[in-house]
Amino acid sequence: MATLAHPEVFPNFFNDLRRPFAICSDIVVIVVSYYSAFAIRFDMAIPSEYLRVMLHTLPLVIVIRSATFWYFGLYRGLWRFASVIDLYQIIKSVSASSILLILVFYMTNQFEGYPRSIFLIDSLCLLVLVGGWRLFIPLVTEVARVKDPGGKRVLIVGAGAAGASILRQIIRNGSLNYKPVGLVDDDPKKMKSSIHGVKVLGDSSRIPEITKRLRVEEIIVTIPSASGSQMRRIVDVCKESGVAYRTLPGIADIIDGKASVNSLREVNVVDLIGRPPVQLDANGIREYLREKRVLVTGCGGSIGSELCRQIVRFRPAQIILMDSSEENLFKIHMQLKNELTFSAVLPVLGRVQNRPLTEQVFRRYTPEVVFHAAACKHVPMVEINPWEAVFNNIMASRVLTEMAVKYHVERCVLVSTDKAVQPSNVMGASKRVTELIVQALTGSGPRFMAVRFGNVIGSSGSVIPVFKHQIEYGGPVTVTHPDVTRYFMTIPEATQLILQAAALGKGGEIFVLDMGTPVKIADLAADLIRLSGKEPGKDIEITFTGLREGEKLHEKLVTEEENLASTSHEKILVLKQNGTIYNGFHTTGEFREWLDAKLEEVGQAAVAMEGLRIKRKLQEIVPEYSPRDTSSILRN
Repeated sequence: MATLAHPEVFPNFFNDLRRPFAICSDIVVIVVSYYSAFAIRFDMAIPSEYLRVMLHTLPLVIVIRSATFWYFGLYRGLWRFASVIDLYQIIKSVSASSILLILVFYMTNQFEGYPRSIFLIDSLCLLVLVGGWRLFIPLVTEVARVKDPGGKRVLIVGAGAAGASILRQIIRNGSLNYKPVGLVDDDPKKMKSSIHGVKVLGDSSRIPEITKRLRVEEIIVTIPSASGSQMRRIVDVCKESGVAYRTLPGIADIIDGKASVNSLREVNVVDLIGRPPVQLDANGIREYLREKRVLVTGCGGSIGSELCRQIVRFRPAQIILMDSSEENLFKIHMQLKNELTFSAVLPVLGRVQNRPLTEQVFRRYTPEVVFHAAACKHVPMVEINPWEAVFNNIMASRVLTEMAVKYHVERCVLVSTDKAVQPSNVMGASKRVTELIVQALTGSGPRFMAVRFGNVIGSSGSVIPVFKHQIEYGGPVTVTHPDVTRYFMTIPEATQLILQAAALGKGGEIFVLDMGTPVKIADLAADLIRLSGKEPGKDIEITFTGLREGEKLHEKLVTEEENLASTSHEKILVLKQNGTIYNGFHTTGEFREWLDAKLEEVGQAAVAMEGLRIKRKLQEIVPEYSPRDTSSILRN
């Protein structure tokens, strides 16, 4: 048991005194304000009869004012952190208590013998005294901190809201060990202005000169909404200055309240690509996910795991996880339970194409919403193992969609790819077939839909992790072709738009995500080399190896025959129907019968592991597929 002499007792002791002290000081202020109102009303010479009125009514004024201050929470906050929000609360408290006093005085004696102007004068005096007293303490604290902050000398790039927020945190928190010496901003209107006493010294082009003149030790970039080209230019200027630089997370994290000095990080390739934030119709998504049983296949992959993390935000009744990788399944299961504290999770280890297993899952847990993200996606690997694309992409989708119909799923969303457009490889062709499977089941009960998009930054097997690994080992960084381009978006952006598209779907749609402008892979490799502190062509070479089997120079999101229509979301488009279902069929029944027969044939070729036959059968289903006449790993 701690004694009074124990040092830990004193902080608690003084903390316990804060609220009584605040109440007592407010009572003193209420008395002073009330007296001042009478003094002002009578030109500093209060007649004796009105002095008696003041003393007689003073206890009632103290009780009503103090009770109202308590009700509006004026004693919950710490004065040293008082802000404009607290001032707003004071205005509400004083106004409410004044109205109460007017009502009480009117009901008791209808203001007889009481000057009505006192209400207004007292209210104004009280606002000045209570507000001034509360803002005086943080002002003194702030002045004491600003007087001579020590620490690392930092230059802040960006004099907007994020920059002001970071600057305020640095000034208020001496333990951060930062000393802001200036700001830079490209907005001419902000030149020579100041924020929290720190001046805007010029635009970003002057960063090298400013860092040298003011002996800057670190640069903090606080422009979360910067485009990729803007960020690339700022990074180049920061590199020229020879000073370490860091940045804030993206605008989505700023909105989520993560804009703090502790969230500063190194500039990465996502900043240079500059994907804008996604605006979600949260109510529309919540409407179909809240209290629903949700199945996510491929839940351990890049897209599947992020889908799970996003879905949890909308409080489903249950998430059924399905993945063939034991390790990946374990990781996302533990993350949902331990980090996101979502316990209604069921992990199913197995392959979707295992019909008995998948049917048992649907029969026992009856999912209402399904996201099908399980798929083979590595183009060169699938090209020499084409049967796996049939098993894992085509047959798995066929089993899943049939179970969705049989067990009355409400929505079933297929995650597709831009490689399904005029495919030149087995992976793309197999994904196009999965889109057809979804379209063939239109009108059979569930709302089936597919969502098509390009590469996601940081997913397993994408070029960025490969490039980083090559840079770590000193190069060379290998790019297939000098002119090869790809569409990119971030994993959270892709998954959020998948959820949004599912809310828009009525059944049978193929949604296409707005991927922005294609990125030149050679430029991306050069950016990654520079971000590692090295120069491309000097410290690390970029070599060109030639296009791989089944690889295109440029990807497309739609074919020349396909037309896009806008939706209610600016980043989601939908393919227009051309009047026929597919290959000249006018009814889904005819199309479904034809497709089932073709799927049986390609399935038989996959079981026999006949690579060339698989490609021929895929081309019969997808005429625009241009297969390469190359052997599989088993050379048949």
